[in-house]
Amino acid sequence: MAASDWRLEGEWIKNCNCAFGCPCDFNALPTHGSCKGMVAMRITKGHFKGTRLDGLVFAATVDFPGALHEGNGQMQPIIDERATPEQRQALFEIMSGKNSAEGTLFQIFSLIVSKIHDPLFVPFEFSFDRNGRVARLVAKGVLETDVEPIKNPVTGAPHRIQVVMPEGFEHRSAEVASSNIHSTGAIKFDTKGRHSSLANVVQTPDGVAA
Repeated sequence: MAASDWRLEGEWIKNCNCAFGCPCDFNALPTHGSCKGMVAMRITKGHFKGTRLDGLVFAATVDFPGALHEGNGQMQPIIDERATPEQRQALFEIMSGKNSAEGTLFQIFSLIVSKIHDPLFVPFEFSFDRNGRVARLVAKGVLETDVEPIKNPVTGAPHRIQVVMPEGFEHRSAEVASSNIHSTGAIKFDTKGRHSSLANVVQTPDGVAA
């Protein structure tokens, strides 16, 4: 069992360099053989032990030389500058995976990431409309990403598709969309018109609650 009492409810973005329909969700290899991407969450309600985390945003950029399960990845945490020292430590405790049960999101990341770059503390802009498949995140000076609906290649009309994962460790269901990423921190890369997942999630020490 996990050692700590924590819970994160909020809006989740996962954007990467793969084709629409992230192969990781299907236990398949990355589209281009390697994975560069980002995840981010706006916490609508959350805590770590006695520390409240409501309203904060955090993100991470990642770089894996092959499939995620093969490990040897890099990550850079990016934390909302509004977080107090106690809130920063609480987020690091959650992201470390030390306070999560085996097989849960943050615990898995702790196993497959071999290098963690120094964290950054910056202002965030965050907008999120899951049903509209529209989102935008700006971590000032280090990361920008925007999301829009996939377009029908013939008519140009918005195309809607969902991924449902009854036993998913990241989310239970997500809208699939198109994203652009511009990352200028320790992990530098750019993508255009690549995969995005938008989800509302509840993460706990024992995994996804909703």
